[in-house]
Amino acid sequence: MARYAAVDIGSNSVRLEVAEVTGGGAPKILASERQVTRLGASVFREGRVSAEALDMLCGVLANMSMTWKRHDVLSIRAVATAAVRDARNQAEFLARTSAALGAEIEIISGQEEARLIHLGVQSRWPHPKERFLVIDIGGGSAEIILSENDRVCAAFSKPLGAIRLQELFLRGDPPGAAELLRMEEFIEERIGPAVREIGRKRIDRVVGTSSTAAAIVSAVSRIPRARRDEADQRRASLLQMKRLYKEICAIDLKKRQKIVGIGPRRAEIIIPGLAVLLHVLHAFKMPSLYYSAAGVRDGIIVDLVARGAGREISRLTAEQRGMVEGMAERYGVSLRHAQKVARLANDLFHDLQSVHQLPPPLGRLLEASAYLHDVGHYVSDTRHHKHSYYLVANSDMPGFNLAERGIIANLCRYHRKNMPTPEHDNLQTLSVEDRRAVNVLAPVLRLADSLDRSNGQKVRSVECAVDEREIVVKLHAPPSAGLELELWAAARLDGLFRQMYGRKLTIARA
Repeated sequence: MARYAAVDIGSNSVRLEVAEVTGGGAPKILASERQVTRLGASVFREGRVSAEALDMLCGVLANMSMTWKRHDVLSIRAVATAAVRDARNQAEFLARTSAALGAEIEIISGQEEARLIHLGVQSRWPHPKERFLVIDIGGGSAEIILSENDRVCAAFSKPLGAIRLQELFLRGDPPGAAELLRMEEFIEERIGPAVREIGRKRIDRVVGTSSTAAAIVSAVSRIPRARRDEADQRRASLLQMKRLYKEICAIDLKKRQKIVGIGPRRAEIIIPGLAVLLHVLHAFKMPSLYYSAAGVRDGIIVDLVARGAGREISRLTAEQRGMVEGMAERYGVSLRHAQKVARLANDLFHDLQSVHQLPPPLGRLLEASAYLHDVGHYVSDTRHHKHSYYLVANSDMPGFNLAERGIIANLCRYHRKNMPTPEHDNLQTLSVEDRRAVNVLAPVLRLADSLDRSNGQKVRSVECAVDEREIVVKLHAPPSAGLELELWAAARLDGLFRQMYGRKLTIARA
């Protein structure tokens, strides 16, 4: 079990998402918050984030900081987009907002924003075999992304955000015909290069993200804002969108606010947002727009998981790794085998967190024990696990305190043969929490060791899927690699996993 947090500071609103990832499955959303801030309004008028907007944003971020800290996340990434890219007072903005959130905030480029949006859409609604277009209308910019075979083929960030266009062109309520014409000409001019570069090849689908697309699909489908989740993956036809555009351009704000699905704040900027989407559909001759609830925040979560962000706290530091590798070599341990078992043990620790529920730093101690579990062979092959315990327990191990060394030594002791029992003398110096850690992690170390039973480093990596009844461990290995010994050794641990975790253990090739 690993938890991650994402914060997206857009030109119109700020969003927080906290998600939990287990066993390679889809992220489970634990918390989601959104607050309209209109950050971009002052930037597009004055070239800087106003004092009032910055004060408001810092208050929102301070509240969000309590949410993400309460969920004990492994890693957080917070980004700011178009409005802050254009602001002259970026240094002040970053200093104050980072302090309020309790995490560093970075300003990302339009290309990085597009990459994260694409990741988010693909995580929630995969299109692995389609050539599709994603259009995200933010407050300050619009991202146009071409995806084919699950990859970004082209990405464009254009200054076509709803707030920016509203501030630049629309003064009347309702806007005048001349204002609308100037805005539409500006939109057409700005998206022209993207249209020419993408070309006229077939596009299977256009997917709109962000609240503008949500409001449009909700409005044409008569979905109230309170049930906006129902709009996810639904579509609005080009004809429906044209009718809606004609309607909202002819009425004032109060009447726009009464349209089902749009909402009072979105009604203020819905005209330019819908105008951009209509121009995109016209340019690519597409008959409809699909809505995806995914966004930058979802892409951040997926990216953090893929990069293993935060896992460094469950891995040995460079100094600690150098120490245990030196100790292993000193006692004649095969370093290749030790390194492989250590990598597998750490991967298993991460994927099985929902089962063992141990703090991430204990992964370091499991990794250290994976390096040192065979040092006892230096004394004797007979009962080598007990000799490993003695050598580790009585060695000077810089980088580990006494309690940590005790856990490592006991994991080495129980990497084979009997599991811990209360009467074992070697457990008496451990705290209750440390004894539980040894009990819970010993089966993980045994499994990692079994997966290199032949000492051939045949298993490249592992991937676990966990449910209430079963732990499935999939082995990634070359097709030609014979894994008979590894599969046999790992399968023998099924009884132990049933006893310790109450789940069946299944081992299979990926």
